[in-house]
Amino acid sequence: MNKVMNNKIEKKRDREKKVITEMVKLYCKKNHKNDKLCDECRDVLNYSLNRIDNCKYMETKTFCSNCKNPCYSPKMKEKIKQIMKFSGPRILFHHPLLVISHMLSRFKK
Repeated sequence: MNKVMNNKIEKKRDREKKVITEMVKLYCKKNHKNDKLCDECRDVLNYSLNRIDNCKYMETKTFCSNCKNPCYSPKMKEKIKQIMKFSGPRILFHHPLLVISHMLSRFKK
């Protein structure tokens, strides 16, 4: 794979990591009343970041929820769905540019 393609994939990976980090932080702050991540939310975030770092389909995928080969365990999949369901509609008000760029990446495909 060439250097330009690697840079593009790494940018996409970094953007996904920023989005999930902000979503988990927002969820924890509003639901667990923590300014810092609680242990449960930290575990979910670390798990998600690890999955993003090791995703074999980063070049071609849009969102993890659309992946044909999901890599999340059933337990973590339910937790991240809960976080995204809560944070998704709210994150736009906290990080609008991040969300807009993330959504635009979906339409580029």
